[in-house]
Amino acid sequence: MAIYTLPELPYDYAALEPVINPQIIELHHDKHHAAYVKGANDTLEQLAEARDKEAWSSINGLEKNLAFHLSGHILHSIYWHNMTAPKEGGGGEPLAADGVGELADAITESFGSFAKFKTQLSKAAATTQGSGWGVLAYEPVSGRLIVEQVYDHQGNVGQGSVPILVFDAWEHAFYLQYKNQKVDFIDAMWGVVNWQDVAKRHAEAKDRTPLITP
Repeated sequence: MAIYTLPELPYDYAALEPVINPQIIELHHDKHHAAYVKGANDTLEQLAEARDKEAWSSINGLEKNLAFHLSGHILHSIYWHNMTAPKEGGGGEPLAADGVGELADAITESFGSFAKFKTQLSKAAATTQGSGWGVLAYEPVSGRLIVEQVYDHQGNVGQGSVPILVFDAWEHAFYLQYKNQKVDFIDAMWGVVNWQDVAKRHAEAKDRTPLITP
């Protein structure tokens, strides 16, 4: 029985044009994201088989596979909802007048200003070596927001941090449209950020049980 399933897109393939064309959205969701879901489910089955047979020599590779595919599934599931068309309110910056003032205040407190945050996240996404992500995350120990540079899907992150805004910097996210100009793609991504979704994720992350209690 499948544990993980591919979520439906919250919009049609053409909804994010001209920032992301329909072909990219279709391939990215229906092929790449679907492969991570299948990979996570397959790995869980292989881990169950390894336990039954006590075949522990395979455990290292299987645990790495699970982390890779499961993190890919989670990050992509966030990614789709982090975006919305400009005509639906995407882009700009979080403002109190738009009902996302708490997020705007948290960004200013954590980074000094929205402009400084935007530059840091853009640079983190653009300078990933090979495949990876730029991520805005809520760090529950300090209660502040941090930017993380995620290699592949799971490396180089603080344990327990909760991703609330993710920029996919893998080539499959942009190459058909932007070729090798990753920086141009990341710059364009700011035009479709769904701040309502980011603010919701921020509020939910703050409400979780703290990792460390006084």
